[in-house]
Amino acid sequence: MTTASFSGSNTAAVAAAVAVKTILITGVSRGLGRALALELSKRGHYVIGCSRSQDKLNSLQSELSSPDRHLLLNVDVRSDNSVIELARVLVEKKFVPDIIVNNAGTINKNNRIWEVPVEEFDTVIDTNVKGIANVLRHFIPLMLPKSRGIIVNMSSGWGRSGAALVAPYCASKWAVEGLSRAVAKEMPDGFAVVALSPGVINTEMLQSCFGSSASVYQTPEAWSLKAATMILNLTAADNGASLTV
Repeated sequence: MTTASFSGSNTAAVAAAVAVKTILITGVSRGLGRALALELSKRGHYVIGCSRSQDKLNSLQSELSSPDRHLLLNVDVRSDNSVIELARVLVEKKFVPDIIVNNAGTINKNNRIWEVPVEEFDTVIDTNVKGIANVLRHFIPLMLPKSRGIIVNMSSGWGRSGAALVAPYCASKWAVEGLSRAVAKEMPDGFAVVALSPGVINTEMLQSCFGSSASVYQTPEAWSLKAATMILNLTAADNGASLTV
């Protein structure tokens, strides 16, 4: 796992009225994760981001507000060992998150279920479902001593309905909804686990389904303004909710 630069010291620039949060975002190198990281850094929060693309992490690092305040790591959430190493690094740096956004995700190429290669189906489930489970497994125990925390598991409208040609993706997001509701019941007071549908956003994943018509939908940058505010305002009262930006 490759680590970018980081400094955990407070600066005058973040001495704002709103409490500064430490926020872990998976799948941070593109799309919604990238836009959210940029927006949260602009608002003065500490961003921990992870992705499998070191080149894209390096690019993002240079664009974050006060780059040396943030930590970007090369992590594959599909790998339990990779997530274990991420947790180890953060404990070592005393940088346990207040908020986790389990955003890493992928989608299958448009195809009927009997034409989806087994490897492609496995990749969708391993990323969208097992990836979240790996993060929960290793980060909830780190958050418990703080007696508070917010976990946002990115879902989809297709986790609450169905669509032809993307059955593996739909199945994975229905699983995210169920996983989120179940884990919410396991958490002590002070915590919230929510499933969050971003709405329909013009990302690479949407383009893979909709083609050029994806361009009529809002950009990740526009979405991040609303999403950041919503995530920052989640409280323990939202535990178990299925929400939409």
